Amino acid sequence: MRTLAIETATEACSVALFAGGELMAHDHRVLGRGHAEQLVPMIAELPDKGRADRILVSLGPGSFTGVRIGIATARALGFAWQAEVFGYPTLALVAAMTGCDRPVTVCMNGGHGEWFIADFGPDLLAQNEMSSLAPSAAVERGAQQVIAGSKASEFAELLGSGHEARDLLPDARHTATLPGAILTGNLVPIYGRAPDATPQKARQAT
Repeated sequence: MRTLAIETATEACSVALFAGGELMAHDHRVLGRGHAEQLVPMIAELPDKGRADRILVSLGPGSFTGVRIGIATARALGFAWQAEVFGYPTLALVAAMTGCDRPVTVCMNGGHGEWFIADFGPDLLAQNEMSSLAPSAAVERGAQQVIAGSKASEFAELLGSGHEARDLLPDARHTATLPGAILTGNLVPIYGRAPDATPQKARQAT
């Protein structure tokens, strides 16, 4: 069985193709923006144009646009290839990338000055609900000894000594280490915070 993994929730865009659990090929680029233009060509450059029996795609949290692009692409390819499509939380992938046998706090840029934060056990299962917090509130919350993610160093510095920071952006080639328990066929984005725009009906009601 071949598996195609897609990760587009942050400024990094990555794809990976596995056969029987073994990595065949991958591509990881830090784009900032431009996922919509880059993702499909990146998949097309994989062996057999990335064709797979199963597709894994990031559900976020992260960039609203990036998450939607990844899910839409995974759905379209799943339909075209008659492949199963499953989603996974981006923060769990970052925790998996540490390879730690200890609990990990994942801290990623959440936009508008806030950070997405959650704790994961060595089994890569979430130990609490993900939060979107200002840095000052994150300090009050605290963290595990190991902190991973795009804001790991900043968080560790605010907390003071005693924390190990690992600055990481999610990479699709590490999806092979994710536990099956966190995969879901319900491809609903994990936005992490409310949309910036207020629906017109809601504005009229206030």
